Amino acid sequence: MMKTIKGPAIFLAQFADDKPPFNNLSNIAQWAAELGYKAVQIPTWDTRLIDLDKAAESKTYCDELKGTLAEHGLEVSELSTHLQGQLVAVHPAYEELFKGFAPKGMNAKQRNIWAIDQVKKAAQASQNLGLNVHATFSGALVWPYFYNWPQRPAGLIEKGFKELANRWLPILNHFDEHGVDLCYEVHAGEDLHDGTSFEMFYEATGKHKRVKLLYDPSHFILQQLDYLAYIDHYHEFFGMFHVKDAEYNPTGKSGVYGGYQDWRERPGRFRSIGDGQVDFQAIFSKMTQYGYDGWAVLEWECCIKSPEQGAREGAEYISQFIIEATQKNFDDFADAGISDEEFRKLLGID
Repeated sequence: MMKTIKGPAIFLAQFADDKPPFNNLSNIAQWAAELGYKAVQIPTWDTRLIDLDKAAESKTYCDELKGTLAEHGLEVSELSTHLQGQLVAVHPAYEELFKGFAPKGMNAKQRNIWAIDQVKKAAQASQNLGLNVHATFSGALVWPYFYNWPQRPAGLIEKGFKELANRWLPILNHFDEHGVDLCYEVHAGEDLHDGTSFEMFYEATGKHKRVKLLYDPSHFILQQLDYLAYIDHYHEFFGMFHVKDAEYNPTGKSGVYGGYQDWRERPGRFRSIGDGQVDFQAIFSKMTQYGYDGWAVLEWECCIKSPEQGAREGAEYISQFIIEATQKNFDDFADAGISDEEFRKLLGID
């Protein structure tokens, strides 16, 4: 049976700020509600919005958090550990760039231990909040070798995915104990960056039942991957959905790799919803067809438009795209009411 997608919801990571109304959960909730959002996705690394330690330990704290949102007519759609998940697996080439994702003063090993603990706490916090899906990144060990030059030694990628799976399996088992699916956002810079790499990870985990996907079509625009066919292939794994737009405009000077340019000059760039090339009408149709009934969550990232305008327009766009799934066949009026005996006649069965 088809189901109706929930929404609109909004991911708060790109909006949280020290200035009102973005400086605490109550203020940002009021702001989001006034724009028409029905839920918020909370980044667990931002202490202005949530105390992850308390959320993991205290059902009372989680009830209070939900109460704060309920005062504004909102609920929690999901929690996110994108930054902590990144640190579960970091190639040495990226350690310096990612060290800001963890508390200051930690070395690489300490950051890794801290990150794993953080993601595990998010499983407990999700359960305390009554959630059964969670968003994260996979991290990356083989991303520096995504292009096959210099020639990769045989077995390098397979060994990398085996190690990645070994790091995530204890976390996945912990999530299983708490009844929560772990939804990996397929994303450039992660070892899980397309359908094929997701399958490699899934196989390496022994097809762990808690391995799921966060679907975000914008990343596939930048890779020139068929984001609609991707739904046909992987819809059974979808636990979460980011509504984010993007565009790809190749030139005679630059293409998919971007020529080391910043976001404004790159051929592939993220855009505010409605300003890019993603066919959201087709996406929402396919998602509804396949029975996705989770949240449609706006993730704003744009190098041109302001976040405030992006958020205002995003709520309206998502509301327009959501399809009320039919529970009735359009040709029911012509039902002939055939009996079992008549079925046998129609099939030529004596």
